[in-house]
Amino acid sequence: MSVYGITDVIEVVPRLHLLRFPVGQAYLWDDGGELTLVDAGAAGAGTAIAGAVRALGHHPREVRRIVLTHFHEDHAGGAGEFAALSGADVWAHPLDAPFVRGERPGPAPEFEEWERPLYAQAQKLLPPPPTNPVLPREVRELADGDVLDFGGGARVVAVPGHTDGSIALHLPHHGVLFTGDAVAASPLDGQVILGVFNLDRARSVESFRTLASLDSDVACFGHGDPVTGGSAGALRAAVTRLDAA
Repeated sequence: MSVYGITDVIEVVPRLHLLRFPVGQAYLWDDGGELTLVDAGAAGAGTAIAGAVRALGHHPREVRRIVLTHFHEDHAGGAGEFAALSGADVWAHPLDAPFVRGERPGPAPEFEEWERPLYAQAQKLLPPPPTNPVLPREVRELADGDVLDFGGGARVVAVPGHTDGSIALHLPHHGVLFTGDAVAASPLDGQVILGVFNLDRARSVESFRTLASLDSDVACFGHGDPVTGGSAGALRAAVTRLDAA
C-alpha cells in the first residue's frame, strides 16, 4: 500500500497537534505520554502518522486509542493500518462502525449542486482505493454522552447529519472541541461554516447548533484551520449567519 503523506504538523495548543493531509486532517492529543488520535486520514496514512508521532518524540505504541468522527475515507481509511502499527483501539459510533469495518459501503452525501465540483476536486487528491484495504481488527462503539479516558474526560457528542453516525468530542476541562466534519473553516477567509458533503443538511444544521451551545475555547475541524481562542463565540456567530441566510 502506498503512503498517504502528511503535509504539515502544527502545534495547535500545548498537548495538541494537527496532522494535515492533502485532504483533511487528524489530531494528536497528549496526556503526558499517553496519546489519542482523533481521525486517521485516508488509506495509506498509517505509516505517515507513525512517522509524525516519532518526530514529536513518542513511540506509536503510546497512542492508546483512535477515535473516528465518522466513516468517510479521508477520516477513517488509515485507521486499520495505524492500529496495526500501534496497537491502538479504534472507536466509532454504532451507525458508522459497520462502514469502518468494511462490512458494506456507506451512503453517499446528498450533494448540493455547488458542492459537486468541490467533491470531484477533493477526490483527485485522495489515493486510489486499495484493492486489499487494511481494516481495523475491531471497532469499539461509542454512544452520545459516553466519556472517554483522555483529556480530563472527553465527552462524546452525537452530531448526525454529515453522516448518521458523526460524533464530536468535547474536552470541557481543557475547553477543546473536535467537531469532525459537522463544522469547517473556510479555506478562503477562515470563517467558521457548516461542513459540506452532508447526508442530511437539516440534521447537520441542528448538530451545528448543538456544538455552538457548548463551552469551548479551541475548536478543531476536519477541514480548515482550528480556532485557537474564543471558539464558542465563533460557532455562535456562524449559527447567526446560517439563520440569516
